[in-house]
Amino acid sequence: DAFVLIIDEINRANIARVFGELITLLEPDKRLGNPNELRVQLPSSKEWFGVPPNLHVVGTMNTADRSIALMDVALRRRFTFEEMMPDVAVLSAELPDSDVKELTIKVFEKLNERLRYLYDREHQIGHAYFFDVRSLDGLRAVFADRIVPLLQEYFYGQWDKVALALGYPIKADGTPKEVRGTEHGSGTFLTPQRLDEKTVLGFDHDEYVDQVAWDVHPAFRPRGKAADAWLKQAFDELVGAKGTT
Repeated sequence: DAFVLIIDEINRANIARVFGELITLLEPDKRLGNPNELRVQLPSSKEWFGVPPNLHVVGTMNTADRSIALMDVALRRRFTFEEMMPDVAVLSAELPDSDVKELTIKVFEKLNERLRYLYDREHQIGHAYFFDVRSLDGLRAVFADRIVPLLQEYFYGQWDKVALALGYPIKADGTPKEVRGTEHGSGTFLTPQRLDEKTVLGFDHDEYVDQVAWDVHPAFRPRGKAADAWLKQAFDELVGAKGTT
């Protein structure tokens, strides 16, 4: 029988302490029953130990994690690497047929297309985020709890890029084409507010100019709520559906 050992986030570990001398024993030709079979004596039990050929070691890692650049060379030499990119086919097979499924797939594809353009291919959103979506409110919850906070982390302080990723119409200078408050009639992820220099400071100041304060709409915060029709408008804008800016 085959046995599988899974080590999650393997690149975050101290490989020397996790494997020690055993890392050499992982190599196919040094496993038990192979031409260059090796055994080592375990320090505590003093027993002689070798790795059998039917043990498969799987390590997972996130390529967007900077610690991957510091990964132990010994680990790189003893593992083959298989990239697992976001896969719309997997998501399509997982979700039951419905209008929400079609919208979820469009949102997934468009968001990742924009992230590839605005950031890089390693920072795309994984398909597993959307596996449990069964309604518009479920899709809203995925964005409120996971996607929007992730975008804020990706583009820390660069709200114009968060806005671009979410389909919010902005000008070339990064300011919104229209200012939407929390009572905006149509669905929106963000609510910018213009901060007038003179109004805020009480006088004109040579070093300061008018600013825009961005925020996440209350509907797209954890425990937020909104009507399905309103949510549909927000997601339609994200995917660039006809009739939206």
